[in-house]
Amino acid sequence: MNVSVVDPIDRSIKWVKHILFDEFSLAKWFVLGFCAFLAMLGEGGAANAPSQIFRLNERRHSANYGAMDDWVRMHLGAIFLIGGGILLIAIAIGLLFTWLSSRGKFMFLNGVVRDREAVVEPWHRFRALGNSLFFFRIVLGIVSFFAFGALIAGSGLLLLPAMRMHRMTLFALLVLVLAGAIFLLMALALALIMAVLKDFVVPVMYHRELKTVPAFRVFLAEFLPGHILAFILFYLLKFVLGIAAGIIMVVGTCLTCCIAAIPYISSVVFLPILVFFRCYSVYFLEQFGPEWRFFEADKASDPVSGGPPPETPAGPESPEPGN
Repeated sequence: MNVSVVDPIDRSIKWVKHILFDEFSLAKWFVLGFCAFLAMLGEGGAANAPSQIFRLNERRHSANYGAMDDWVRMHLGAIFLIGGGILLIAIAIGLLFTWLSSRGKFMFLNGVVRDREAVVEPWHRFRALGNSLFFFRIVLGIVSFFAFGALIAGSGLLLLPAMRMHRMTLFALLVLVLAGAIFLLMALALALIMAVLKDFVVPVMYHRELKTVPAFRVFLAEFLPGHILAFILFYLLKFVLGIAAGIIMVVGTCLTCCIAAIPYISSVVFLPILVFFRCYSVYFLEQFGPEWRFFEADKASDPVSGGPPPETPAGPESPEPGN
């Protein structure tokens, strides 16, 4: 089977032109943009920690630090209470964003492959699939949290003697190097899992109405064997395309005086880019056989290939996902 990472680019560009520009509809842009906004909710960069915290050690012997230390001790209970409340609110917001984006990924995919603008109907139709994806992401996040926490805690215990002596020993240096390498490998593995989940597992879930774990098994059994190099090339090329898209978005944001950086508005303004990347991975999957047609399966004709799709058995138009 010849799997190309270049051919899906041309097909994706043609589909973007077809659904967004051939019959331009502002309503479609706003609806699809809203679905894209939901799909990416919470995936933006987090706020950076204030850099001043790293300068705290420089002033630890000053009078100001001593006064601050006394104040912290006097109000320790209130600090823990407020800090705990802020942490709980942050967790609740993170869970809400993850839940909304899990449903939104299927809504956006559905709108792109079927060339339709809808919110209410796909919101209800993909409830089961969205919830399955949500729980999988939560479990993955919890496992990752404890894995990284165990690595940091274990490294800290091994480095404790060197920290007490205020000197860098050969053993401490080896621990730092090994822990850093393991941390990078774990971070790379987590990023790869999240990328595969978004690019390929979600389409498999959508196409076969499978929950997350069975869809992952399908990906590992039907796509990955014999095509590991193709998937590596896919992500290398996607990385390059992502850089080009990032430059376009930065320029567009500057030209609109940062209006295009406003949440949701950015999804509408840069909708062609978002649709392109959603199409790219789906068209890549379509090369694995006629049973993996996404776009043609929901249309009476295929404007990209220029001909009608292969006949498929009649079935319910919008089946409910299985439990």
